[in-house]
Amino acid sequence: MNSHLFDERPEAYDSWFTTPTGSLVKRYELELIMNLLKPERSEAILDAGCGTGVFTFDILESGSRVVGLDLSLPMLNRAGKKLHGLPFQRVLGDISGLPFLESSFDKVVSVTALEFIEDAKEAVGELLRVTKKGGAIVVATLNSLSPWASRRMAEAKERHTIFEKAIFRSPDQLRSLASGDCVVKTAIHFEKGDDPERAVRIEQEGQRKNLKTGAFVAVHWTKP
Repeated sequence: MNSHLFDERPEAYDSWFTTPTGSLVKRYELELIMNLLKPERSEAILDAGCGTGVFTFDILESGSRVVGLDLSLPMLNRAGKKLHGLPFQRVLGDISGLPFLESSFDKVVSVTALEFIEDAKEAVGELLRVTKKGGAIVVATLNSLSPWASRRMAEAKERHTIFEKAIFRSPDQLRSLASGDCVVKTAIHFEKGDDPERAVRIEQEGQRKNLKTGAFVAVHWTKP
């Protein structure tokens, strides 16, 4: 992954989640992550690819202690400012070669970082390595089966956005990155331009039907 890919994006990244659509996206993505991760008080959790800490704050609210790792120093610095005073430690590093000992964390989560890593299996292997036996590993990324992926790829070709370098993966591809039983779910079944009220109804229907085409796909493994 290019360590400078996100260096100029901390403010833009955060501001997206304050828009009507962005806030809905965050709501449903966070709900899915928390339901799979189930952070608990006093647990040591690694947030691998934490970015500006958009989802880290809610994990910390559970009473967990979080180490946030990211390749981008500007992203980490913004996270540090937002989470000042909370049990949050910043680490500059690469998911594909985590600077931690084996079994260092009770649980590990990685949100929308895997799409910028070519060797996803190696990265997931590292997340498993640093997780304690019986601990949860939750990885969320962008779903190749979603209309959002097609639109992002088309926009990237026209305007050279960060998604030009992204690797979108399907639920089955994500499931195949590690052995053992896992749970895979998707969220964000509405489109970017949908009216917020209509988007809520679409999301509820998509989740009721357990559709695999949501823009956000997450997998949960338990380390054997």
